[in-house]
Amino acid sequence: MTRTARPLARRLFLGLAAGGLAGCQLPGTGEPPKLFTLTPKSTFAADLPRADWQLAIEAPVAPGGIDTTRIAVQRTPLTLDYFARAQWTDTAPRMVQTLLLESFENTGKLVAVGRESSSLRPDYLLKVDLREFQAEFRAAGPVARVRISARLVRLPERSVVASFSHEAVEPASGREIEQIVTAFDDALGAVLRRVAEWTLRTGSARPPRT
Repeated sequence: MTRTARPLARRLFLGLAAGGLAGCQLPGTGEPPKLFTLTPKSTFAADLPRADWQLAIEAPVAPGGIDTTRIAVQRTPLTLDYFARAQWTDTAPRMVQTLLLESFENTGKLVAVGRESSSLRPDYLLKVDLREFQAEFRAAGPVARVRISARLVRLPERSVVASFSHEAVEPASGREIEQIVTAFDDALGAVLRRVAEWTLRTGSARPPRT
């Protein structure tokens, strides 16, 4: 390298480094993300049966794109993105597991309900797949889509008694993140109610062996 090229290379390196730093945000700087959570279901059909069995809820399985604290948004059928500066208070699967647990407690129909890892001695295990959990932008405006597939497993033999899937799509009242999170709450609430009611009716119609 000639003497004239050496300073030029150094200037190019420094320029690229400065440009890279200008495009990055250093840790601890900038506006922190807003944290959002959702609510359990508290209203159910009046004719739900009272169960004399115990239920454990497995942590939901979810695709990698929604197994995160970030709030997913699908702007086209083939892309998945996330809202900037907005997050759930927990990963979507763990948040949904907690809300399922609280929703079952709110029915007042079970002897006991808990997470699979608890000290509970359950008669049934609810295995959950969180298939859809994202906002979608449509011509009429954004919607929140939630879909859960569930299997009720009898213990200790771990035989599948029945399976169930339910999806809810709720329109948001606007494009602000708070309005979209409200649509998530409505969509998830509808799904939580259907899963809880299906589980109680299915388990009570096929009581565990004594």
